[in-house]
Amino acid sequence: MELEKFVKDFANQFDETDPETITAATVYKDLDEWSSLIAFTVIAMVKVEYDKTVTGAELRHCETVEDLFNLVAAK
Repeated sequence: MELEKFVKDFANQFDETDPETITAATVYKDLDEWSSLIAFTVIAMVKVEYDKTVTGAELRHCETVEDLFNLVAAK
């Protein structure tokens, strides 16, 4: 699993946010478009693309995209 691919997959869950603005260091909860619906799509993306399960509570404990990547990689 590569961080760069994960960041791209994560960024693709957003409709209005420019994917180029999302990096591993992005605090995703600070993005204007972040919502519970986006959180759900990120959880689904992790399941489909990486065959890993992330809970809402785990997602809330992460701050950056890289934090989420590390969580998924550790599963």
